[in-house]
Amino acid sequence: MRLVAVGRMKDKAELALVERYLKRLRPRLDIVELADGRGSPDEIKRREAQAILAACPPQAFLIVLDEAGRSFSSPGFSEAMAEWSALGRPLCFAIGGAEGLDAAVIERSDAKLSFGTLTWPHMLVRIMLVEQIYRAQAIAAGHPYHRSGRP
Repeated sequence: MRLVAVGRMKDKAELALVERYLKRLRPRLDIVELADGRGSPDEIKRREAQAILAACPPQAFLIVLDEAGRSFSSPGFSEAMAEWSALGRPLCFAIGGAEGLDAAVIERSDAKLSFGTLTWPHMLVRIMLVEQIYRAQAIAAGHPYHRSGRP
């Protein structure tokens, strides 16, 4: 699995949170960090799109983080991850930069994932995504990490 993300994670507290979940993931999740684009908003999105698509493995099942994507429950995301993994294609997640994803990346995507309509800082989205991938794996394995009961 791979996560392609625009922006470099520098904050040690944020890095520690990502690392907490990365070391638990099987298969491993490789993170490719891309430099933020420069220029006009359209130029930034175009350049970032080229870099994102180039960083995705050939034949990858591309899941983009997009406000207009599908919102899953954690068990639903676990089921989707299992279905996507069963396709035999490498999974590749993509998080765009501050200007969002270019249409070329959205059109190339096989699935769109949303964490809701709130605007989230990109580094928090990265942390939340890595945690949710771990949670999805824990749910699939029947591990007690995920507690689904509500009061």
